[in-house]
Amino acid sequence: MKVIAINGSPRKGGNTELLLKTVLEPLEAAGWSTELLQIGGKSIHGCRACGKCFELRNKRCAFDKDTLNEVLEKMITADAILLGSPTYFTDVSAEMKALIDRAGVVCLANGCLLAGKVGAAVVAVRRGGGTHVLDTMNHLFLIQQMVVPGSTYWNLGYGMEPGQAAGDAEGLRNMRQLGRAIAWLGTAIEKAGPYPALPYGVA
Repeated sequence: MKVIAINGSPRKGGNTELLLKTVLEPLEAAGWSTELLQIGGKSIHGCRACGKCFELRNKRCAFDKDTLNEVLEKMITADAILLGSPTYFTDVSAEMKALIDRAGVVCLANGCLLAGKVGAAVVAVRRGGGTHVLDTMNHLFLIQQMVVPGSTYWNLGYGMEPGQAAGDAEGLRNMRQLGRAIAWLGTAIEKAGPYPALPYGVA
């Protein structure tokens, strides 16, 4: 099985990346294929509300001049998706918001492409506002009919300077348990068979 972790922080090697890699550790140990994707700091445009994804239904965003479609393709083929973001004014980074808006609407337009997959979010936070960041990313999973596992606490890691989250023992323990929960859930979903998704807008 395959999991992709998408880093919405422009700080390569920062706390968000550290937390994502910690979640991936037990998944790798369980034999999962893992991949870490960097979108923070890259060019990724916000949604233009053109509606072309509903018109074309080709599993792609019509705006093809940035990294979105490349990441979206990997999201569609993965069994589990991890989203990670730092806390910017009590919300996700601009790059993560662009991914949520554009990937989310393309997947809905094409019959709920992410339905039945496992989705989990992790947040790097200095002090406050992290639970709202977590909520923003979870909203993508929930409207896509994805399955969201819990862990021992909210999926937050505390630290400001790069690497400081490594000193948050409770946060790291939570991340490792999250990875184990994803591995268990992925196996259960695989045995259960295809999720009975209801396409967006169908009564």
